Amino acid sequence: MPETETIPEPAEVPPALALSPAIHLDHCVIHVSDWARSNAFYRDVVGAEVIERGNGYAYRFGGVQLNCHGPGVKADPLALRPVEPGNSDLCFRWSGPIADAIAHLEAAGVPVELGPVERHGAAGAGLSVYFRDPDGSLLEFITYPTG
Repeated sequence: MPETETIPEPAEVPPALALSPAIHLDHCVIHVSDWARSNAFYRDVVGAEVIERGNGYAYRFGGVQLNCHGPGVKADPLALRPVEPGNSDLCFRWSGPIADAIAHLEAAGVPVELGPVERHGAAGAGLSVYFRDPDGSLLEFITYPTG
């Protein structure tokens, strides 16, 4: 997804919001309970590139990555309260109309739990649909108005 890739030129940012140096999300961590099931879901439903990492995997979306804890992975250091399967809450930007996101989920056999609903994300006001990964983590596709 091009909109998640690192932008080579700094975007116009009001001076009060400018960061020096610029800070961008590189990766975050989720925990999965079954590699094959999660790899298929994040590849086929969410559009990730599945990257093998030692005994586990990561899910890459352009310039952003989800590192995964799961069976056979001994992560160090860990958060004070390490993430468990099913307790993540993640939003992904969908490029296109929200109806296309809903149709994509339906075609994959993934039920929409809520939506479309108005939400605010990194690019402002948008429309979102919510669904769950195989472990029960809450996922969201958000789309923003064009033009």
